[in-house]
Amino acid sequence: MGIMRIGHIDINVLDINVSREYYVNIMGMNITREDSDGTLYLKCWDEWDKYSLILRPSDEATFNRVAYKVKNDSDIDDLKEKIEAYGIETEILPEGTIVECGRVLKFNAPSGHEFNLYAHKTFLGKDVGSTNPRPWPFEGRGIKAHWIDHVLLMCQGPEGVMASTKFFQEVLEFDLAEQVTVGPNGSLQAATWLSRTSTPHDLAFVAGPEIGMHHFAFFLDGWNDILRAADVMAMHNVKIDVTPQRHGITRGETIYFFDPSGHRLETFAGLGYLMQPDMPTITWTEDELWRGIFYHTGQENGAFTTAYTLSAYK
Repeated sequence: MGIMRIGHIDINVLDINVSREYYVNIMGMNITREDSDGTLYLKCWDEWDKYSLILRPSDEATFNRVAYKVKNDSDIDDLKEKIEAYGIETEILPEGTIVECGRVLKFNAPSGHEFNLYAHKTFLGKDVGSTNPRPWPFEGRGIKAHWIDHVLLMCQGPEGVMASTKFFQEVLEFDLAEQVTVGPNGSLQAATWLSRTSTPHDLAFVAGPEIGMHHFAFFLDGWNDILRAADVMAMHNVKIDVTPQRHGITRGETIYFFDPSGHRLETFAGLGYLMQPDMPTITWTEDELWRGIFYHTGQENGAFTTAYTLSAYK
């Protein structure tokens, strides 16, 4: 089976207490573990594993790594062999090295980003349970995000995008849902959206000057939830980057905003479309790039593609 879905995001934050307040009371996450060094582990109400977000106190707001969950522990050994045959070094971290996780396969993608793959993480269950559950938790706070949906990573130039996309397609069996092509006859991929599930993307790559993380996204049900999320942000004076809008790429309904450390986040709503392995790849051309990003306005916003979180391990 191999990779199933995104498992967790690991980032550094500037003020752990301010970040605690933000992710609990605005995003609506729950703290499930706190280490002696101040590191926080959090999950959304509709997630069942121990955590989906790690916040580490630091003097720099940087991106550390992203983890994906595989179906079976044996997949770790199979993928280690495939990744190394591709020419990429790997390391297996013993059980417990990543807290509450079993063995972890660690490697750097061609882009330079660190990825972790694991099969086991401590189970907690959804906040509404799994027997006769309510559709949502009445007791929830803030935006009440369902789950962490995807991450978009910045690569050094189209070369980094293409090398990483090729690796994730050929070795980890991700499917290419959408792409932005640039250059002579559209010969270069400037951005790609890759899927292992039935959604438009579980992972995306975009070209930029340095490697890092553009954003990670929280899933909401639909447009009304997007508008409510914007209201919650306004009530808490959250810095909003892009007000409620639709993407052409993925068709998602969206808001972009920043956490207290300056990490860009997204609330992403709606299925977009049913992604399947045999779906033809959707291509956006260079002249329609901004219509693809912001479908309603189609207007260029340079800061949207140039401001992002740098990787901690450049």
